[in-house]
Amino acid sequence: MIGAVFGQTEGLFGPELDLRELQKSGRIGRIEIDLHSKNDKTTGTITIPTSLDRVSTALIAASIESINRVGPCAAKVTLDKIEDVREARRKVIIDRAKEILHKWTIESLPSVDEVFKEVSETLKVGKVEKYGPDELPAGPELQSAKEIILVEGRADIINLMRCGLLNTVALEGAKVPETIKTLTK
Repeated sequence: MIGAVFGQTEGLFGPELDLRELQKSGRIGRIEIDLHSKNDKTTGTITIPTSLDRVSTALIAASIESINRVGPCAAKVTLDKIEDVREARRKVIIDRAKEILHKWTIESLPSVDEVFKEVSETLKVGKVEKYGPDELPAGPELQSAKEIILVEGRADIINLMRCGLLNTVALEGAKVPETIKTLTK
Protein backbone atom coordinates (compact mmCIF):
# COMPACT_ATOMS: atom_id res chain seq x y z
CA MET A 1 0.00 0.00 0.00
CA ILE A 2 2.77 2.47 0.89
CA GLY A 3 4.41 1.73 -2.47
CA ALA A 4 1.18 2.64 -4.22
CA VAL A 5 0.92 5.90 -2.29
CA PHE A 6 4.42 6.99 -3.22
CA GLY A 7 4.54 5.41 -6.67
CA GLN A 8 1.22 6.64 -8.06
CA THR A 9 1.58 10.21 -6.75
CA GLU A 10 5.21 10.68 -7.75
CA GLY A 11 5.81 13.43 -10.28
CA LEU A 12 2.16 14.50 -10.56
CA PHE A 13 2.82 18.10 -9.47
CA GLY A 14 6.58 18.43 -9.58
CA PRO A 15 9.07 18.36 -6.71
CA GLU A 16 7.16 21.00 -4.71
CA LEU A 17 4.40 18.47 -3.96
CA ASP A 18 6.34 15.20 -4.18
CA LEU A 19 5.63 13.14 -1.06
CA ARG A 20 9.26 11.94 -0.67
CA GLU A 21 10.59 15.51 -0.89
CA LEU A 22 7.93 16.80 1.48
CA GLN A 23 8.82 14.10 4.01
CA LYS A 24 12.52 14.92 3.75
CA SER A 25 11.80 18.60 4.44
CA GLY A 26 9.46 17.73 7.30
CA ARG A 27 6.40 19.30 5.66
CA ILE A 28 4.70 15.89 5.69
CA GLY A 29 4.96 13.64 8.71
CA ARG A 30 5.00 9.87 8.93
CA ILE A 31 2.34 8.34 6.70
CA GLU A 32 0.33 5.79 8.68
CA ILE A 33 -1.68 3.08 6.97
CA ASP A 34 -4.05 0.85 8.94
CA LEU A 35 -5.44 -2.08 6.90
CA HIS A 36 -8.11 -4.67 7.76
CA SER A 37 -8.89 -7.74 5.62
CA LYS A 38 -12.23 -9.52 5.72
CA ASN A 39 -13.82 -11.87 3.16
CA ASP A 40 -11.06 -11.28 0.58
CA LYS A 41 -11.58 -7.52 0.80
CA THR A 42 -9.12 -5.11 2.37
CA THR A 43 -10.14 -1.73 3.76
CA GLY A 44 -8.24 0.74 5.82
CA THR A 45 -7.25 4.29 6.55
CA ILE A 46 -4.34 6.42 5.42
CA THR A 47 -3.33 9.22 7.78
CA ILE A 48 -0.98 11.91 6.46
CA PRO A 49 -0.07 14.76 8.80
CA THR A 50 1.04 17.91 6.96
CA SER A 51 2.16 21.41 7.74
CA LEU A 52 1.25 22.57 4.25
CA ASP A 53 -1.21 25.31 3.38
CA ARG A 54 -4.82 24.41 2.58
CA VAL A 55 -4.37 24.42 -1.21
CA SER A 56 -1.32 22.14 -1.12
CA THR A 57 -3.01 19.82 1.39
CA ALA A 58 -6.09 19.58 -0.85
CA LEU A 59 -3.89 18.75 -3.86
CA ILE A 60 -2.10 16.02 -1.88
CA ALA A 61 -5.47 14.59 -0.76
CA ALA A 62 -6.78 14.60 -4.34
CA SER A 63 -3.61 12.92 -5.61
CA ILE A 64 -3.97 10.19 -2.95
CA GLU A 65 -7.57 9.68 -4.09
CA SER A 66 -6.29 9.12 -7.64
CA ILE A 67 -4.64 5.82 -6.58
CA ASN A 68 -6.38 3.08 -8.56
CA ARG A 69 -4.18 0.03 -8.04
CA VAL A 70 -2.37 -1.56 -5.12
CA GLY A 71 -0.04 -4.18 -6.51
CA PRO A 72 -1.99 -6.36 -8.98
CA CYS A 73 -5.38 -5.43 -7.45
CA ALA A 74 -7.79 -2.63 -8.31
CA ALA A 75 -8.19 -0.06 -5.53
CA LYS A 76 -10.44 2.82 -4.62
CA VAL A 77 -9.28 5.58 -2.27
CA THR A 78 -11.76 8.15 -0.98
CA LEU A 79 -11.17 11.10 1.29
CA ASP A 80 -12.87 10.61 4.64
CA LYS A 81 -11.92 13.93 6.23
CA ILE A 82 -9.32 16.65 6.46
CA GLU A 83 -8.76 17.98 9.94
CA ASP A 84 -6.84 21.12 10.79
CA VAL A 85 -5.25 20.13 14.10
CA ARG A 86 -4.08 23.70 14.57
CA GLU A 87 -7.72 24.78 14.60
CA ALA A 88 -8.54 22.12 17.18
CA ARG A 89 -5.53 23.21 19.23
CA ARG A 90 -6.58 26.87 18.96
CA LYS A 91 -10.03 25.92 20.25
CA VAL A 92 -8.50 24.12 23.25
CA ILE A 93 -6.27 27.15 23.95
CA ILE A 94 -9.18 29.60 23.64
CA ASP A 95 -11.36 27.49 25.95
CA ARG A 96 -8.55 27.31 28.52
CA ALA A 97 -7.95 31.07 28.25
CA LYS A 98 -11.64 31.68 28.94
CA GLU A 99 -11.44 29.41 31.98
CA ILE A 100 -8.32 31.20 33.27
CA LEU A 101 -9.91 34.62 32.74
CA HIS A 102 -13.11 33.56 34.48
CA LYS A 103 -11.22 32.17 37.47
CA TRP A 104 -8.97 35.23 37.62
CA THR A 105 -11.97 37.57 37.51
CA ILE A 106 -13.72 35.73 40.31
CA GLU A 107 -10.58 35.61 42.48
CA SER A 108 -9.74 39.27 41.93
CA LEU A 109 -13.25 40.62 42.47
CA PRO A 110 -13.56 42.33 45.82
CA SER A 111 -16.33 41.28 48.17
CA VAL A 112 -19.43 43.45 48.47
CA ASP A 113 -18.25 44.65 51.88
CA GLU A 114 -14.88 45.71 50.42
CA VAL A 115 -16.63 47.60 47.61
CA PHE A 116 -18.92 49.42 50.06
CA LYS A 117 -15.97 50.28 52.29
CA GLU A 118 -13.92 51.63 49.38
CA VAL A 119 -16.78 53.70 48.00
CA SER A 120 -17.73 55.06 51.40
CA GLU A 121 -14.11 56.10 52.01
CA THR A 122 -14.26 58.34 48.97
CA LEU A 123 -17.42 59.94 50.25
CA LYS A 124 -15.94 60.85 53.60
CA VAL A 125 -15.37 64.57 53.65
CA GLY A 126 -12.41 65.89 55.53
CA LYS A 127 -12.97 68.39 58.27
CA VAL A 128 -13.18 72.05 57.30
CA GLU A 129 -10.21 73.82 58.87
CA LYS A 130 -9.73 77.42 59.96
CA TYR A 131 -7.05 79.42 58.19
CA GLY A 132 -5.14 82.52 59.19
CA PRO A 133 -5.82 85.26 61.78
CA ASP A 134 -9.31 85.77 60.33
CA GLU A 135 -10.01 82.04 60.88
CA LEU A 136 -11.47 81.59 57.40
CA PRO A 137 -13.03 78.21 56.48
CA ALA A 138 -10.55 76.25 54.33
CA GLY A 139 -9.87 72.81 52.87
CA PRO A 140 -7.19 70.64 54.52
CA GLU A 141 -4.68 71.02 51.64
CA LEU A 142 -4.83 74.79 51.30
CA GLN A 143 -1.33 75.50 52.64
CA SER A 144 0.42 72.76 50.60
CA ALA A 145 -1.29 73.58 47.28
CA LYS A 146 0.35 75.57 44.48
CA GLU A 147 -3.08 76.83 43.40
CA ILE A 148 -6.07 77.79 45.51
CA ILE A 149 -9.77 78.11 44.87
CA LEU A 150 -11.56 81.12 46.42
CA VAL A 151 -15.22 80.60 47.27
CA GLU A 152 -17.92 82.56 49.06
CA GLY A 153 -18.67 80.51 52.17
CA ARG A 154 -18.27 77.41 54.30
CA ALA A 155 -20.96 75.43 52.39
CA ASP A 156 -18.96 75.92 49.17
CA ILE A 157 -15.86 74.51 50.88
CA ILE A 158 -17.82 71.41 51.97
CA ASN A 159 -19.28 70.85 48.47
CA LEU A 160 -15.86 71.14 46.80
CA MET A 161 -14.30 68.79 49.36
CA ARG A 162 -16.96 66.19 48.41
CA CYS A 163 -15.67 66.49 44.84
CA GLY A 164 -12.08 66.01 45.96
CA LEU A 165 -11.00 69.65 45.78
CA LEU A 166 -9.18 70.29 49.04
CA ASN A 167 -7.26 73.48 48.15
CA THR A 168 -10.11 75.89 48.91
CA VAL A 169 -10.66 78.92 51.14
CA ALA A 170 -13.82 80.98 51.74
CA LEU A 171 -13.94 84.80 51.75
CA GLU A 172 -17.07 84.89 53.93
CA GLY A 173 -18.39 88.20 52.71
CA ALA A 174 -17.94 90.91 50.13
CA LYS A 175 -14.78 92.41 51.65
CA VAL A 176 -11.50 90.58 50.91
CA PRO A 177 -9.84 89.83 54.27
CA GLU A 178 -6.15 90.55 54.92
CA THR A 179 -5.56 86.78 55.28
CA ILE A 180 -6.54 86.30 51.60
CA LYS A 181 -4.39 89.23 50.45
CA THR A 182 -1.39 87.75 52.24
CA LEU A 183 -2.12 84.23 50.96
CA THR A 184 -2.44 85.31 47.34
CA LYS A 185 0.86 87.23 47.33
